[in-house]
Amino acid sequence: MTCVGSTRPEAMQGLSNWLAMEASRVGPLRGAETHTRSVLKAISWRTLGTLDTFAISWFMTGKVVIAGSIAGLEVITKVAWYYLHERVWAATSWGRR
Repeated sequence: MTCVGSTRPEAMQGLSNWLAMEASRVGPLRGAETHTRSVLKAISWRTLGTLDTFAISWFMTGKVVIAGSIAGLEVITKVAWYYLHERVWAATSWGRR
């Protein structure tokens, strides 16, 4: 007799095997998303971040021109920092299998 909510070891092993097969089939960085979707998500995220910086800058200074300048500079610096961050992580073997 099986209790409600319990899992059989055979079922869990089967699931584990299936997940391992799927992970090896898909390969690293080949998920369910297309490259276009990933690029659009990155652009939309950066846009939201810049709008947030603009809003905070406007609130803090009360001046749209200064807020726009800060947000414009922030786009450039954040992309550069992200690139450098990615290159450092790419050169680091920690946490890889």
